[in-house]
Amino acid sequence: ADNWAKVGEKLILADVLAGEVFKQARVESYVRHDTIDDLARIVCAHPLRDLGYDFDIPLFDGEYVTDEAGTGFVHTAPGHGREDFEIWSENTAALKKRGIETRIPFTVNADGTMTDEAPGFTGKRVLKPNGKKGDANDAVIKALIETGMLLARGRMKHPYPHSWRSKAPVIFRNTPQWFISMEDDRGADGLRGKALAAIDATRFVPAMGQNRLRAMIESRPDWVISRQRAWGVPITVFTHKDSGEVIPNADWAASEELQTRIANAFEADGADSWFAVGAKARFLGGLVDDIDDWEQVTDILDVWFDSGSTHAFVLEKRADLQTKRAFEGGNDKVLYLEGSDQHRGWFHSSLLESCGTRGRAPYDIVVTHGFTMAEDGRKMSKSLNNQVFPQDIIKQHGADILRLWVASTDYTEDQRIGDDIIKSNVDAYRKLRNTMRWMLGNLTHYTHDMGVAPADMPELERVMLHRLAELDGVVRAAYDEFDFRAVYTALFNFATIDLSAFYFDIRKDALYCDAPSSTRRRAALTVLDEVFARFTVWMAPILVFTMEECWTSRHGEGAKSVHLQTFPQTPDTWRNEALAAKWARVRAVRRVVTGALEIERREKRIGSSLEAAPIVHITNPDLMAALEGLDFAEIAITSAATLTAAPAPADAFTLEEVHGVAVVPAHAVGRKCARSWKVLQEVGSDPDYPELTRRDADAMREIEVRAGSAP
Repeated sequence: ADNWAKVGEKLILADVLAGEVFKQARVESYVRHDTIDDLARIVCAHPLRDLGYDFDIPLFDGEYVTDEAGTGFVHTAPGHGREDFEIWSENTAALKKRGIETRIPFTVNADGTMTDEAPGFTGKRVLKPNGKKGDANDAVIKALIETGMLLARGRMKHPYPHSWRSKAPVIFRNTPQWFISMEDDRGADGLRGKALAAIDATRFVPAMGQNRLRAMIESRPDWVISRQRAWGVPITVFTHKDSGEVIPNADWAASEELQTRIANAFEADGADSWFAVGAKARFLGGLVDDIDDWEQVTDILDVWFDSGSTHAFVLEKRADLQTKRAFEGGNDKVLYLEGSDQHRGWFHSSLLESCGTRGRAPYDIVVTHGFTMAEDGRKMSKSLNNQVFPQDIIKQHGADILRLWVASTDYTEDQRIGDDIIKSNVDAYRKLRNTMRWMLGNLTHYTHDMGVAPADMPELERVMLHRLAELDGVVRAAYDEFDFRAVYTALFNFATIDLSAFYFDIRKDALYCDAPSSTRRRAALTVLDEVFARFTVWMAPILVFTMEECWTSRHGEGAKSVHLQTFPQTPDTWRNEALAAKWARVRAVRRVVTGALEIERREKRIGSSLEAAPIVHITNPDLMAALEGLDFAEIAITSAATLTAAPAPADAFTLEEVHGVAVVPAHAVGRKCARSWKVLQEVGSDPDYPELTRRDADAMREIEVRAGSAP
């Protein structure tokens, strides 16, 4: 028949594949003789034994071999495939007992050509430089045909690894490598033991990073530190051609001299000096009997080892970083900040390198962040044209907007960015900036000799000091936890809710209209000064440029930068939980009044809230007690307000969340003050100032006396 099979040959095939095999081999008839179960005892001869491959071939039971196609057998190439390498390594001990050679040959060069360890095929190409198939495949098939070792041939298409950049096929090839042992033969004194202890001594933010890195160190194999590349820092060692000894080493007398020569050469000529002509003589001359007995290693050090060494050349060399004290047991803390992928990268290699050479981690704190995605949650890429560039945001909105976005996100997870998200941050920034501008405007003429002691302040000012004391603890704790989002949220809410929408809103009247000597006005200015002093310093790490601008506007261009300030100490005596609880009830009543007046404005029945004099029905005794002794009209920003415990009419305005409060809107009675805009019957009662209230008339009189123009 027209085939390569020989009559009388015995073939071992998988039962379910035998028919297809003989069909491909064009064998017209065959006889099934027997079943063989124990294949592990069989040792085969290499099919190209006559070409110099005179070694035995064992059979292994590999789970990765299927009976979907082929013969049920595959050739094992431990130098080319991961599964093949692993199954060969698993059986090495058993093979040695059987006297079978276990050394894995290196048959493919880095350029894709066959080595001298592939007799008959040396120089043949597995792949061409352009990624196309070389001539090695055809040469092997031809040799099998010529030696009568091929039953049949055909074409099969199966998936194979490719370079994601060039799309060219990838060859797996086994090469000698350099390793650092991770074995625990020395227990806690071994590299793995030291690394695990260092992880336990390190603070991780978020905390889950500790478990992630620990799991990697616990399970990782030995650390391979070599690469076969044309660039990078070389592994500067020599190996003896016969004994395999590596120099420099701890036991070799001339090690220190060799290391000095290498260091001096690198200092003078760079890492390329290792590859220069005559390098072996330059380094070994006079240190060994015959330099030709030594092989110069040309492998490149893994770049992760390079990055993992940065602590030695940055933290320990630069005096301004002062981290050498930390290694000597000082109080300085070293923080490493990178993406969460660096648990496998920089954090990992830095830990191992430092533990191996210093016996401890190079860092005290590890902070990790997620990755920035497009606004729709997809990864940014050129192909999708959905990239957001920091420089574009900075050019359009300023760097502080970008910093505000960072601070407002949960950086421990993947975060999103886009036009709409940036716009919301621009709006938030505008509110913060307006808050600062308002404080600066009011503090322009304030000096500390105008200050009022907390004990002499109205309740409202003491409540704001209490809020500052609360915030002091929140801000310090959040910064200590690297929780910048918590800092931003607390300060933004304070600025917009507590200050702008509440305290500033109420105290505008006193600040604008009270007499300069007024205790209420001076107390408000004292509080503004305390708020400004803290808010700018607290927010400075986030809004770097804006807070510096605010600080110099307040204290002058020659003042020490806000970034050189420490957080002001906030007296614990400012805390007053009982007063805060009371004013929480006051604010609840105020919300009902504000809601009622908002409807009046919307319906055009009033313009300003100062045109109103609402009647507030309070049937909740706790809420009524909270308002005792307070000028509720001042708090509600109305010209007058009537508080009554009488039941409210059915059509009174209420809020579901505030029980026992109902509001009946009413117009204020009287004339409008030209200065404060309050509507009161007393306007015009002072003949010197017929368009003002008595309070405003007294204030103007004091101002004019100070100016020397009193009537």
